[in-house]
Amino acid sequence: MEGISKPVVNESGQPPVVFSGTASIELTQSICQHLGIQPGQVDIRRFSDGEIRVKINQSVRGANCFVVQSTYTPVNEHLMELLLILDALKRASAKQVNAIIPYFGYARQDRKDEGRVALSARLVANLLTAAGANRVVAVDLHSAQIQGFFDIPVDHLYAAPVLVDFIRKRGFSGFVVVSPDVGNVKRARSYANRLDAPLVIIDKRRPAPNVAEVMNIIGNVDGKDVFLFDDMIDTAGTLCGAAEALRQRGVGRIYACCTHPVLSGPAKDRLRESPIEEIIVTDTIPQKEGLEKLTVVSIAPMLAEAIRRIHTNESVSTLF
Repeated sequence: MEGISKPVVNESGQPPVVFSGTASIELTQSICQHLGIQPGQVDIRRFSDGEIRVKINQSVRGANCFVVQSTYTPVNEHLMELLLILDALKRASAKQVNAIIPYFGYARQDRKDEGRVALSARLVANLLTAAGANRVVAVDLHSAQIQGFFDIPVDHLYAAPVLVDFIRKRGFSGFVVVSPDVGNVKRARSYANRLDAPLVIIDKRRPAPNVAEVMNIIGNVDGKDVFLFDDMIDTAGTLCGAAEALRQRGVGRIYACCTHPVLSGPAKDRLRESPIEEIIVTDTIPQKEGLEKLTVVSIAPMLAEAIRRIHTNESVSTLF
């Protein structure tokens, strides 16, 4: 998607007002560039004890406002910033407040898989609504059913069109799409269909949190290049374990692709030592420290188009 030649306005002749928390400043600047507008003016500071103070430095009365903020590490800091910006806009009489959350933290805790655990994804949904959000836009939620936790509209966007377009332009061909675990099969199948490639599944069991053990490879990968697809790379245990199992099966080149490069703990060291040649990710989470194998593709054009459509009351579903 190319940048918009002139500022977007709605039927009232008003442009959208797009703010950013400290987690997504560069992404927001790129979004605003595509929309032909300047980022909204917001002052975010911290008191000496760590409390966050937010002030909107421009009038937003009657405006359609959008707040771009990923909730990655430190997730609690970034989440609290987002809630306070939403609250400030609501109290400043904004007409509509839209939370644009490229990476939705706490999404993995979306069900009671054992007794006496918190449903953190549901709690975050309630907090966003209570803070004043009228709508939420998220990219590649860890599980799509999280949309059902909200009592406000949710637009669930997918990075697949952006990543698939990038892979095609790079000229990759003749590869096999691999799902690194059974739970990711639906997402991997979607990529396989878009890329007209065969699908292979890795069956594994997880003996402890953040520890993955590969068990079986379902499908033919012998001598073929492979592309591992997942929604996120956290500690990279699943991805690197899958890559090692594929290497032992005699595959050709190994590539990986994901939407959210969380890369916590030992992730970068594991990826450096893994047989993966290249990891293609989006900028939902900015990468301040370089990783030689990492290639970043921007989703700013897609988010800018979503904002434009919401602001002008057009359908967003075509972006799905």
